[in-house]
Order: sequence, then C-alpha cells, then structure tokens
Amino acid sequence: MDGFFLFPFFVLIGLIAGILGSMIGVGGGIIISPVLTFIGLSPPQVASTSLFAVSSTSISSTLAYAKSNKIQYMLGIKMALLSVPGAIIGSYFSTNIDPAYFKALLAIILVATGVYLIYKKSMINGNSLSFESIWVKILFFSSTFVAGIISSLFGIGGGVIFVPLMIMIIGLTMYLAAPTSQFILMITSLVGLTTHIILGNPQYIPAILLSIGAFVGAQIGSRLSPKLSEQKLRLILGITFIGIAIRLLLDFYEVSKITIVS
Repeated sequence: MDGFFLFPFFVLIGLIAGILGSMIGVGGGIIISPVLTFIGLSPPQVASTSLFAVSSTSISSTLAYAKSNKIQYMLGIKMALLSVPGAIIGSYFSTNIDPAYFKALLAIILVATGVYLIYKKSMINGNSLSFESIWVKILFFSSTFVAGIISSLFGIGGGVIFVPLMIMIIGLTMYLAAPTSQFILMITSLVGLTTHIILGNPQYIPAILLSIGAFVGAQIGSRLSPKLSEQKLRLILGITFIGIAIRLLLDFYEVSKITIVS
C-alpha cells in the first residue's frame, strides 16, 4: 500500500471498528484482524496489532459507559479473572500457528460471529440457562477462559462470547451486557497486549493509528447506539463477516492446493 495512504487508511479502519465494536459489544478486532490479514501481516503481528485497537476501543467505551452506570463491575472482574490466563496462553499460541491455518480458523470465527449477529434475537430470547446447574457453571467458566485465548490468538476480543454468556446464563439485558463486556475486554486485551509486547509481536505504527481511530470511534458508537437500529446493523455486519470468511477460506484453499501440488 502506498505510504501516503497508509496513515489515513489505518485511522479510518480503526474508526469504523471502534464505532461498530462499541455499538454491538463484540469488540472492534473482529473487523481489524481480517483487514490486517489481507494486507499480509503474520498471525502474531495481526493479533498484537489488532489488540492495540481493541484495548483502545474497550478503554474508550468503558469510560463512556461508566458515566451512565451501565457496567456490572463485580461480574466483569470475576469473568476477567477467568479470561486473563487464556489471554496469556493465546498470545504464545499466535507465534506458532501456521498463517494458512490462522486464516481458516479466523474464517470459522467470522462465520460463527456472523450467524450469531444475524440470529441473535431468536438464539437468546427465551433461552436462559440456570446457573444452579453444575454443567452450566462448567460451560460458563470454560467459555470465559476460551474467550481469553481467542482474544489474544486472533486479536478480536472475546465480546462475541462474553455477551451471550451474560445474557443467557447470568440473565443480564443487552443494555447491561454490552457495557460490561467492554469492561472485561479492557482487562483481557491489556493483559494479552502486554504479553504480545514482551514477545516483540506488535507493528507499532499501524497499532497506534488504529488505536487513535478506535478510541474516537468508540466514543461515537456509544452515543449512536440508542439512535440506530441494532437489528439492521447486526444483519449487515453478519452478512459482511460471512463474506469475508468465504474470502479467507478461498485463500486457505489456494495455499493448501499449492502445498499439495509442490
């Protein structure tokens, strides 16, 4: 990419990711990571550079939501304590994963996220689980831990897991789950990012530019959230994520075919 367009490009991607990530509570990294993958960064560079922006988005969103008292702090801290070990493990995993398989796994996560966004209302409404069940507790604890791994391995944050867990198991409304998710993401992403920095993974110039855009975008998103149709936004994003996933899978297929032939 031409150096002249590099600065505004990363700021713009961060801005879009910050707005959308803040509004739907899944973290802007789900938008940033595929972009960084397409421009040729390695898996650890993608994950760590994206986590810069995820951290920026979650800090900005947390500050905005804290003023309106929407964050459930005790629940958020408990879930963060479960996800933090996973975030550290995920950072180390990212340095060893093959780029082709990274694309394939990221595509699977994008499809799952797209389906969740499109069908979220029908999946969640009326489907609450009892936290009294030992199996539900195991599901809750293990899923929160896995969300931490996914956050640092792909740089996407764990909001796509945190939000359904809080709604379906804890019983929070979306009004409280999304802000609390941003609080958890802030803690988890900062721990994962610190681990990536120790490992020497981030690309700092794109990371800073993405973070600037994401911070501003998160402030905008937290204010736009009550004014726009969440259902239409989720539908558009869901279809977009599935389309991006198909492109990533085609790239994986081409690489696999070349490897087999050679």
